[in-house]
Amino acid sequence: MLSLLRQYFPVRNMLFFFLEGCVIFSCFLLSTSLLTLSPSYWFDLMLTLRILLVTAILQTCLYYNDLYDFDVVAQISEIIIRLLQSLGVASILLAGVYFLFPLVILDQKIYMLSILILIFFIILWRVGYLHILNKGMFNQHIIILGSSKLAKDIYEKITNTIDCGYTVCAVIPDVIDKETDKLPQNLVVNQKDKTLSEISKTFGINKIIVALTEKRGRFPTQDLIQCRTEGIDVISGSSFYELLTGKVLVREIEPSWLIFSKGFQKSKLKAGTKRMQDIILSSILLTLLSPLLIVVSFLIKLDSKGPVLFAQDRVGGGKKEYMMHKFRSMVQDAEKLTGPVWAGDNDNRITRVGRIIRKYRIDELPQLWEVLRGSMSLVGPRPERKYFTDQLEKEIPFYNQRFNVKPGVTGWAQVCYDYGATVEDAVEKLNYDLFYIKNMSFALDVVILLKTVKTVLFGKGAR
Repeated sequence: MLSLLRQYFPVRNMLFFFLEGCVIFSCFLLSTSLLTLSPSYWFDLMLTLRILLVTAILQTCLYYNDLYDFDVVAQISEIIIRLLQSLGVASILLAGVYFLFPLVILDQKIYMLSILILIFFIILWRVGYLHILNKGMFNQHIIILGSSKLAKDIYEKITNTIDCGYTVCAVIPDVIDKETDKLPQNLVVNQKDKTLSEISKTFGINKIIVALTEKRGRFPTQDLIQCRTEGIDVISGSSFYELLTGKVLVREIEPSWLIFSKGFQKSKLKAGTKRMQDIILSSILLTLLSPLLIVVSFLIKLDSKGPVLFAQDRVGGGKKEYMMHKFRSMVQDAEKLTGPVWAGDNDNRITRVGRIIRKYRIDELPQLWEVLRGSMSLVGPRPERKYFTDQLEKEIPFYNQRFNVKPGVTGWAQVCYDYGATVEDAVEKLNYDLFYIKNMSFALDVVILLKTVKTVLFGKGAR
């Protein structure tokens, strides 16, 4: 396993991405060798750079079309459809690049032959990899120790994620209940005759996940020490769940876990770097998007009565209240009769233009001014209204911790979870927000911004 941005990624998945890039590069090199009489292409640096450019664009298109999400593309038919879509989009993007930079143009015959070869090899390559995933080859073998809700959540997540890189070989419950009966009985091990170390050796265990229902008086200290000294990793259920999913479970974690776990590191250098990042990126985006901002303003004015911008109170970092601005996507005075409410599916208060700009998050763009002014950051937890935060603080544990950082135009919760309009949705979003606050870094911000582009392009999760 490779730990990256406080999440575990199976090394084989990272290797798959790299090797697929090599497959794409090799297909273009093969086409060149078939269509080029002279062997000089082996020493042509410019040709190598051209093929690398094509490879980068192709893999970017594969990523944005979910071809690296094996829960989405687990069927051959789905792979073929999405692959053809990605190749089409990549060809359009390359045409634009070639128009602007003629020096990087790759010979048309080489490109066409490469695509034909590529389709065959990519499909063959991915079918082989799916076989490896379905067989659980090279997975780490783990034991889940305990029968708490967290233990069941971990088991379900591993079972439902084809490329998580783990195989649950045994579940050792500390309490036998109706929920335990729902687990495959061949996995449930009653620890009576054998020690935890002996069970681990039987199954070839790499890692033990401790998620007990009740630790007091039942914690198997000596057994776990024995396993740890024998080279088996022992990790708490909360930490493992965080690394596995990119979120924490606020209703399952204990205060002591938050206190002693790694993360939440803040420094003046990190704060200064993030502020500089916000100023530079928001300035660039405002400049580049200014034509779009003008067009949207004009369309809103034509579509319905009322101001172009909509201002509303929000609670920011340190619980400081400020006015956040968005493009108006609802009718004027939308909450006059209802009072403060979350937007719902097919909300009749949303205007025609509003539906479009909400779907593609265009209504959020005026917040770039708030980023430039310093009341918001480009990346962070989404700000809420005081009316809602006062309620949520009473109902959700650790909710007030999200005020330790500036709110963001986009965030980890926004790219990992759809729009939420209930308390349970707020809990799930806090699970992701707390993960972000705990592991906040420049690299994680870059990942969130890249995922935001994907979310915006496909209009996911909007209302």
